[in-house]
Amino acid sequence: MYYLLKIALTAVVVVAVSEISKRSSLLGGALASLPLVSFLAMIWLYLDTGSSDKVAELSRSIFWLVLPSLSFFLLLPILLKKGVGFSASFGISTVVMVCFYLGMMFCLKKFGIQ
Repeated sequence: MYYLLKIALTAVVVVAVSEISKRSSLLGGALASLPLVSFLAMIWLYLDTGSSDKVAELSRSIFWLVLPSLSFFLLLPILLKKGVGFSASFGISTVVMVCFYLGMMFCLKKFGIQ
C-alpha cells in the first residue's frame, strides 16, 4: 500500500504540471522548476531509511547534477525556434544533456567528489 501511495502522489505531480502547462506555460514552468521530484525522493528516502545522512548525500548529488540538466532546457527551445521538429529537438537536447552529465561525473570524480 505504501508503494501505491508513493506512485500515486508522484503521478499526481507530473499530471498537475502537464495540465497547468496547457493553461499557462509560465505557471507550469514555475511548478516544473520546483524540485518536486527531489522533495518527494528525499521524503521517501528518509521515511524508508530514517537516515538524514543518506538524504544529505542525495541532496549534494542533486546539486551537482542539476547543472548539466540545464543544457537540455537551454538547447530545446533554441532548436524548436530554429524549426527543428519536436522529436529531433527533444532527442538532440537529451543526447547533449547526457554528454554533459557524463562530463560532470568525470569532473566530480577527478576532484574526488562522490
